[in-house]
Amino acid sequence: MDAPHGRNATIEDALAEARELYGRRRPESLARHRAATEVMPGGNTRTVLFHGPFPFTALRGEGSRIEDADGLSYVNLAGEYTAGLFGASHPAIRAAVLRALDGGLNLTAHNRFEAAFARLVCDRFPSIERVRFTNSGTEANLMALACATIATKRRTILAFEGGYHGSLLTFAKGGSAVNVPHQVVLAPYNDLDVARRIVRENAADLAAIILEPMLGGGGCIPAEQAFLEGLRALADEAGALLVFDEVMTSRLSPGGLQEATGVTPDLTSLGKYVGGGMSFGAFGGRADLMEIFDPRRADAVPHAGTFNNNTLTMSAGIAALSEIYTPEVAVAHNARGDALRESLRAIAAAQGLPLQVMGRGSMMCFHVAATPPRNASDAAASNQPLKELLFLDLLERGFYVARRGMIALSLAVSEEELAGLRDAFAEVLALRAPLYRELA
Repeated sequence: MDAPHGRNATIEDALAEARELYGRRRPESLARHRAATEVMPGGNTRTVLFHGPFPFTALRGEGSRIEDADGLSYVNLAGEYTAGLFGASHPAIRAAVLRALDGGLNLTAHNRFEAAFARLVCDRFPSIERVRFTNSGTEANLMALACATIATKRRTILAFEGGYHGSLLTFAKGGSAVNVPHQVVLAPYNDLDVARRIVRENAADLAAIILEPMLGGGGCIPAEQAFLEGLRALADEAGALLVFDEVMTSRLSPGGLQEATGVTPDLTSLGKYVGGGMSFGAFGGRADLMEIFDPRRADAVPHAGTFNNNTLTMSAGIAALSEIYTPEVAVAHNARGDALRESLRAIAAAQGLPLQVMGRGSMMCFHVAATPPRNASDAAASNQPLKELLFLDLLERGFYVARRGMIALSLAVSEEELAGLRDAFAEVLALRAPLYRELA
């Protein structure tokens, strides 16, 4: 396989060379991208997948591997941003989908799968006494916050810089123009002193504190234990609800990071892998809070959704939690992720390079910085051109990590493929070492 020469004088030269090589080897993906721009803005309908000089088109996938339109094959380490825990084509998920199809997709009624799936979810996650299903993590977080504002009769939400709670609740760079119009106050992640001040200033109207117990899209930065415990105490002090967005992090132990940290929220949102990698979300928590959605009540809060209980996802979710990602498998898989992250850290440290590998369990992210980031501001200050160069260099060697440097390890990735990643990582860092050392 062609690879960049790597001995460029500047980061700009190295990036220009890597981008040129990327484009030269993917003419069919380029043609498809250009055609897509005629019907979609930028040829894109999912922003996170866009990268320069143009995104490649995947035609097929099996297990841990995907193949693009130009016949190039990659080990998929981006893992559908945690939704792809089971790989591209797990046989148990396929069998579960076929079972559902055999009984019918659109039944316009309660079906035989949903209560069994709900029982698995409630038994798995410590905070969830009652659960309701949605179609995405975005919907799950919107409904969890709706529950919090209704239950408390308050409007203000405390969120954290760098938090991603779906496409309509994102707080990278302070927020998004398409965010829903909640009254939101922001604090830096892992800064309990600032959070305490903001909570006390807003205590009379504070409905909820929402956070990921490890930033996902914000760079796989774990919450410090004292930070989580402090937020639990602050929520109680203010009479607000603590909401954990575990759409991504619920895979990091059998019962999510709430189980691993021992900090139990009032409400939890789920998504991605829990539904077998299908379109899925869920929110749940204390029974007294969730009872407002009980349609037997005269004052019930409505929560509709044609596909909330769709048979494909319900059946796939049962297979995901009961057949594939059992508690024992979750423990082993995340231990494998911890070992990978430590080995990548050791490779960078052995070469004396300022590259951090943040994360926990089977989720991790590269940051080109001298010290580990604690929050979104630290992550944003890391060297972005070198991160892009690392992405392109690994892609040319057959390893697809997310453009932002994230790895979401799937069960389908083999030990041989992980060994290949470590070798490719060491090769790339040796090749680019002069550019990294310029940062010192």
